[in-house]
Amino acid sequence: MTRSDLVAHLSERFTQLTQRDTEFAVKTILDAMSDALARGHRIEIRGFGSFSINRRPPRTGRNPRSGEQVMIPEKLVPHFKPGKALREAVDAQLPVLDDEAA
Repeated sequence: MTRSDLVAHLSERFTQLTQRDTEFAVKTILDAMSDALARGHRIEIRGFGSFSINRRPPRTGRNPRSGEQVMIPEKLVPHFKPGKALREAVDAQLPVLDDEAA
């Protein structure tokens, strides 16, 4: 699902909101989450999951063209951990495979 799909779905569900209002609400929420993560905060949405920042230590990599070793610096990357309710909801939707399809 893309951001525009989310906006369309929410504007269909909440008919009292215009498409523009729904788009503004989605943008505001995502911007607030991005800002919080950029400041090093953790975000927890009960029943959905939590977002946090993980540190990737510096490491040695290879340039695929030349094969030469290069130093890759330390990075801070966002990490999502799904909540129990989300994991169970996704698991409940597990498609059943036929013998023919497998």
